[in-house]
Amino acid sequence: MYAKTSRSGLRFFAHAPGAPSCALGLESVAHHLLKLELANAARDAGAHAELEVPGPEGAWRADVLATDPAGAWKAALEAQLAPITGADIAARTERMRADGVTSIWFSDRPRPPWLGTVPSVRLERPEGDKHLVVAEGLVRFTGRGSGAVPASLTQFLTWAFAHRIVTHTPRTSMSYPQRALATVWTAPQYIAAEDAHLAEEERRQREYDARTAALRAAQEKKRDEIRAKNAISRAKALAEATAAEQAARAAHTGRLREVAIRFRPGIDLALAKLADEHGITATVGFSTGDPRYAGGVPLVDKNGVTAVVFDPDPGRVRGHAPRLLAGLLLIFPSQTSQRRFEKATKRTKHQPIDGYRTDFVDAPPPSRATRPRPRIASAHACTCTTPQLVARIQNAEYPAEPSDQMGPAATHFRAQCRACGGKYEKPWRRTGNTPINRTPRPYLGGGGCRCVVGL
Repeated sequence: MYAKTSRSGLRFFAHAPGAPSCALGLESVAHHLLKLELANAARDAGAHAELEVPGPEGAWRADVLATDPAGAWKAALEAQLAPITGADIAARTERMRADGVTSIWFSDRPRPPWLGTVPSVRLERPEGDKHLVVAEGLVRFTGRGSGAVPASLTQFLTWAFAHRIVTHTPRTSMSYPQRALATVWTAPQYIAAEDAHLAEEERRQREYDARTAALRAAQEKKRDEIRAKNAISRAKALAEATAAEQAARAAHTGRLREVAIRFRPGIDLALAKLADEHGITATVGFSTGDPRYAGGVPLVDKNGVTAVVFDPDPGRVRGHAPRLLAGLLLIFPSQTSQRRFEKATKRTKHQPIDGYRTDFVDAPPPSRATRPRPRIASAHACTCTTPQLVARIQNAEYPAEPSDQMGPAATHFRAQCRACGGKYEKPWRRTGNTPINRTPRPYLGGGGCRCVVGL
């Protein structure tokens, strides 16, 4: 071997050309120079250092084996420049630990992927400086997170050999541009400071959670009180509406009721929906036109109690109307009108604490016919063996089929056979909510329903 001097002034030995093969001869110059600097730094830190020391039975070989002059400890300083996986470097570390030798891994590459997998640091040489410094892997707790600690390689080894710094798994974030590493080096007092900080954060979080839970409980209690008051006021409003309905029936003031039946598209569909989905047989109320319905049409059950309000006007929700509407189901002739109502009432003081209960039907648009259509004669009874049934509601036909018992919609409507055109007088039920087609509403004359299949 020949003695040489590097460009930075470091003296080292190099193999002569054609020298016999050996372990050192397979190393790169960079790897060998890093080992020499590790050995020199270990000696400057007060340790005894040897290069290429094999372990028992050759299970491992330390690049630099640093030992305590008093024999208290041994540490392998490993220069790792070649690519290696985290699993491989962890296995090599464990083999040394099994023989009572701790290890510290070093690299001067920009971003070694295994950094932090085992006790390790990344080194770099500042411009114009002859000595390596620790660039990554040595941290201290700064109050909220961890930041890098500037230290030379000799300082780092001095602290590590004296156990003034130890390996630690950080539980707080690293300050940019430091990477979050699984294992770092830090002083015990910084570990204690981090633990105290996290304990304080947990205490504050518990206090915040307790305050939030108490606030939510208070809000929910207030909501329950409001709901209880609302239940009383809504029951009173419903009782008043029921009394008004009974009075209107007794006085036979049903002019607006007939107008609503004939000119409000979708009422028949709302009645069918109420029967099919809620099991309630209802009719249009005689108290139609009462301002408490906000321009909507009350659909009342057989006892005269309002079950649904059809198509209320959001611009007329005032006075006693909000109390009554908030406790009832509101059905609209289209989804567009439903959304219009919900959007309009959200901007007013009349929005209930739990919102309005709304639904919609797919009502066909009103007929544009200007002349009355000819009267349709009464159809004969269906006698088909396999009838093809439809229920004609408003301006649309809905699928139906024979049944063992009358369905809810059959209480309001009659089915018709498309095969023979006759009325189906046996039990039947509706089988779908989607119209088969839409047809103009024929005129039957008089004040009755203008549907082929009517109430």
